[in-house]
Amino acid sequence: MQKLSSGKVRDIYTVDDKSLMIVVSDRVSAFDVIMNDPIPDKGKILTQMSEFWFDFTSDIVPNHVISTDPSEFPPEFQTPEFRGRSMLVKKLKMLPIECIARGYITGQGWDSYQRTGIAWLTTPPSGMQESQRLAAPLFTPSSKATDGEHDEYISFEQMRVLIGLDLALRVRDLTLEIYSKCAEYAQTRGIIIADTKLEFGLDDNGTLVLGDEIATPDSSRFWAADRYEIGRGQDSFDKQPLRDWLESSGFKGKSPDHLPDEIITSTRTRYLEAFTRLTGRTLKA
Repeated sequence: MQKLSSGKVRDIYTVDDKSLMIVVSDRVSAFDVIMNDPIPDKGKILTQMSEFWFDFTSDIVPNHVISTDPSEFPPEFQTPEFRGRSMLVKKLKMLPIECIARGYITGQGWDSYQRTGIAWLTTPPSGMQESQRLAAPLFTPSSKATDGEHDEYISFEQMRVLIGLDLALRVRDLTLEIYSKCAEYAQTRGIIIADTKLEFGLDDNGTLVLGDEIATPDSSRFWAADRYEIGRGQDSFDKQPLRDWLESSGFKGKSPDHLPDEIITSTRTRYLEAFTRLTGRTLKA
């Protein structure tokens, strides 16, 4: 199979003119650097969580999944190394936009708000605190960065210029609808989805389709609802243990030769807990 691309986490292969294989590795990156050590089962967790959410939101928008059944994969991908971490998907013409929905003021938005009172190209009410819930979720698109560069927030007008008004309105509304449905469900499982990133593409018929991944610890901020407290940063179900250790050990922006076993274990535990809580499933081998 021809490898189409290899990202920080995903490897994409061309199957034919209409389909691709996406294989999610156990690679982990922090501060835009891929670590030398993987996080065991991370690729399976991301794949199977996306599978759950794609099915959960299929009543809102079609998605790119053709099959996650290894028996329906090309023969090259039916070996054990690909099980549980691979998807056969439709080939799409991806939009050059990262579609982000935010329900809470945190991260770069909070940093910007502290400096200027403006977050994500909008002006929230004065007097907000870190991690506070917004009055209504915000749609904050960004441009897709080329390799080695960072995504940049863009206005709705800039997005309209890139993809046209009708498509811009459609992806904005879908992003907020998907986020709201997933966030409301996650609350019943004891998890706050503070924000999430989605990607859309067009199929051969010009139909708008949800692609890439959906509501995983790599594309979203998951907070424990029972530990949520306004006015501070929150404990996240993601690679925060890794980020914290890199910063405290002087490795921010680079990879050590090896990560401590306890950092690998604690990071895996957080990913797995998010998966188990949200899906109610056991991770497939």
